[in-house]
Amino acid sequence: MISRSIVLVIGLLAALPALAASEAGTTLNLTSHWVGYAALAIFGLAYALVIGEEYIHLRKSKPVLLAAGLIWILIALVYNSRGLPHEVESGIRHNFLEYTELFFFLLVAMTYINAMVERGVFEELRNWLINKGFSYRSLFWLTGVLAFFISPIADNLTTALIMCAVVLAVGEGQPRFVAIGCINIVVGANAGGAFSPFGDITTLMVWQKGVVEFWEFFALFIPSVVNYAVPALIMQFAIPSGKPQSVEVEESALKPGGLVIVGLFLATITTAVCFHNFLHIPPVFGMMTGLAYLKFYGFYLRRKSQAWSFDSQIPSGSDGDPYHFDIFEKIADAEWDTLFFFYGVILAVGGLGFIGYLGMVSEFSYGELGPTTANILVGVLSAIVDNIPVMFAVLTMNPEMSHSQWLLVTLTAGVGGSLLSIGSAAGVALMGQARGQYTFFSHLKWTPVIALGYGASIWVHLLING
Repeated sequence: MISRSIVLVIGLLAALPALAASEAGTTLNLTSHWVGYAALAIFGLAYALVIGEEYIHLRKSKPVLLAAGLIWILIALVYNSRGLPHEVESGIRHNFLEYTELFFFLLVAMTYINAMVERGVFEELRNWLINKGFSYRSLFWLTGVLAFFISPIADNLTTALIMCAVVLAVGEGQPRFVAIGCINIVVGANAGGAFSPFGDITTLMVWQKGVVEFWEFFALFIPSVVNYAVPALIMQFAIPSGKPQSVEVEESALKPGGLVIVGLFLATITTAVCFHNFLHIPPVFGMMTGLAYLKFYGFYLRRKSQAWSFDSQIPSGSDGDPYHFDIFEKIADAEWDTLFFFYGVILAVGGLGFIGYLGMVSEFSYGELGPTTANILVGVLSAIVDNIPVMFAVLTMNPEMSHSQWLLVTLTAGVGGSLLSIGSAAGVALMGQARGQYTFFSHLKWTPVIALGYGASIWVHLLING
């Protein structure tokens, strides 16, 4: 995603005046030290391996985990030689706390999503869409709009995969419809995730940092709608006419308790919001409390499974047991590679910030270019680089800018990934799911149209929230 960007960033850092930047206290300026250059090289190499994950089949968490460890080892060696060991400890603890809150928040959210998948909630939605016999154009709009409104609650990756399954099921023999439908889903899922703290990792990071309050995210709703609607209105004219052939699907995929778990997930989100807004407790504690809701309901389903087993004379948990539910299976099915990737990124970027490089970037981008230009470039960069390290870097730099500008960078980091198929997890996943039909170049063909929506959403945000 960022091979050329890494070179540009390293060149920019080398050219800027040295500044010391850290939240830990008294620090050394290592931006011109060999340790600083070595840290940049390690991070650049690690991220190059992340970019090549699809080709070399090396999980993305592995290089960044190693890079984070090596960067902090180099920093510690210098600080220990200067008699400042406690400064490094404070710096690591600060970044590790940032990660810990994010980790447990995401772990609960992933557990709920996995539970809903296992209970057939999303499969039931897919079957309903297929059975209705909609036209190609209607399905184009339905899948895109549903992606837009589901992703603020579920993550944009899961949402995109579900909607893509619908497009693939009804688009057999219509590769043009599949390609445009996938592009529409990616744009819709990313745009929908931008106006909710739960819609994307970057918005979650902004909310947990306390930069933007929960209800203030909804000021981005109209810009997000514009971001999705502008390219969708243009792309619809390329959709083939007519209706797809009817597809045989099972009547109901919903298992007992599926809708109850949806309700418990909404209750968990409400708990997290109330903890944060009224009790001034970090929202992750609300999420962990909500995990208890699911655990107690899992206990209820287990008792139902035992009763079903007694009545049917079939062992509990065997195939065909509709009540079998193991909460620890859902926790085990969390995207652990992604969670460890976040750890590596946060600690590695935190190390670069501790060295002083983020202060240099902040001085140039937000001081020289200005916040509006810098925040627009953040969105463009997030189409090439994963938006998580980009947003974490911005939050770590903590540049002085207005509330409207913090909302702007939240918007651009969330929707900028739609500019390229490799710019978001949703796009990368759909290239694999619709292999040969939705490709990098099929998405690139529509990038000017998506960029038009990107620019329009920024203009609308500055107009109504500026």
